[in-house]
Amino acid sequence: MKELLQMRGISKQFGDFYANKKVDLTVYEGEVHTLLGENGAGKSTLMNILIGLYQPTEGEIYLRGKKVHIDSPKTAVKLGIGMVHQHFMLVEAMTVFENIILGSTHDTSLFIKKDQLKKEIQELADKYDLDVELDKDITDISVGAQQRVEILKALYRGADLLILDEPTAALTDLEVKGLFQIINKLLSENKSVIFISHKMREVLQISTNVTILRAGESIVTVPRSEMDGAKLANLMIGREMVPSVYKKIKAEGPSVLDLQHISYHKNSKHNGLNDVTFAVHKGEIVGIAGVDGNGQSQLAQVATGVLKPEEGELDLESEAISVFDPLAFIMDNVSHIPEDRNKMGLIGDMSIEENLVLKRTKDPRFSVKNGLYLKKKEIREFAEEKRVKNDIRCTSVEQETRTLSGGNQQKVILARELDGSPELLVAVHPTRGLDIGATSFVHDTMIAARERGCGILLISADFDEILKVSDRIVVMFEGQIMGIYSGENPPIDEISLAMAGK
Repeated sequence: MKELLQMRGISKQFGDFYANKKVDLTVYEGEVHTLLGENGAGKSTLMNILIGLYQPTEGEIYLRGKKVHIDSPKTAVKLGIGMVHQHFMLVEAMTVFENIILGSTHDTSLFIKKDQLKKEIQELADKYDLDVELDKDITDISVGAQQRVEILKALYRGADLLILDEPTAALTDLEVKGLFQIINKLLSENKSVIFISHKMREVLQISTNVTILRAGESIVTVPRSEMDGAKLANLMIGREMVPSVYKKIKAEGPSVLDLQHISYHKNSKHNGLNDVTFAVHKGEIVGIAGVDGNGQSQLAQVATGVLKPEEGELDLESEAISVFDPLAFIMDNVSHIPEDRNKMGLIGDMSIEENLVLKRTKDPRFSVKNGLYLKKKEIREFAEEKRVKNDIRCTSVEQETRTLSGGNQQKVILARELDGSPELLVAVHPTRGLDIGATSFVHDTMIAARERGCGILLISADFDEILKVSDRIVVMFEGQIMGIYSGENPPIDEISLAMAGK
């Protein structure tokens, strides 16, 4: 195989902290090269250097044997490097077509030749089996379609090396299969892919070679053919990974959440709820299984007071709720891990310590005069305690949360939401984008909360996660409950059919 990219001795320092230290990476033409490492291992920093967002403190980059200086994303595009970020960089107010041509230098004429450009883009989309609707608004297409738009946009700009950062994090199994078909098509055209993922099953399925990063350093590069999931996991975390097995329980205590005939926009198949009835008991985990986009988001919003149902009754600890307000639910001891940690879970420009006390600024422990003055020393001590307990990897608790890796951002949310022993935790995709170690930590923390008597409503598109930790499994399809099953020896085939509406 012919060498396409070589990164030699790449280091990136932020003050005294090394995000990358003497990292080596070699990518060949026509291969999928996976970067594997725990959250905070330096994967994103390394890729941000490759696309020109960061400049390395030291080290050299070679493309096809020639030394290059990538001083901006524009330079990276010119060199044939494209990146699809975990959080898509699309302008929601524009159409698919407008997003693809935005900033492109294909057509430098005064007036945009729409028909000609659309023809070119459609031909490119057909070539790589990228199913997109050019005239649709970004807000009107699925997450999987948005990802195809990002890939098409990169290819339209001439990318020979495509970086895919957590590309399957928000995709259904069917969409993942489609993505892998696209990747294989790219490989057949001798293009290369750098694949960043934490999902071991997918890494083993799609990779040619795997480079392990740990604590900012490249540990080893190994052919996929010589590895299995256990070996890769052990290399990634630097110790032997012991799989967690959780005992399933049958909760017979009182309910902390009781939904009775709840409906919201019930004629909407993907954004509504239709006659939903089930309960979450004290000290149990109820997992909601289903393909993403079948009313789960609306269920979470009703259960946390964001949305008011149009029909039905919701009881918290056996008391009917009439006022649906997030603050009121917080006061009723309901905690929430939201589906989008950046938009809904954290204030990125605030520090870790500030985010950790967001819900408790009026607590006498952290403020005086009902939140008028904050006790900075006490907040700092509390944040340090949470940092250690939750293994939040950062330079200090004063660091802005937007600069943390996804896994460490999630740990901040988890630390905040489980502080004070909530009665109900609504956890939506709590391990999305997390590595194996961080995922195990989240699961262990949820089980510990369950043991303390917390009732947990777990909403996840990861069926394996639902099966692993749920005491009961509720299947949703098009806003309706298709069945409720025990988490002990669940009938997987029956549940799979129910998830498909059968």
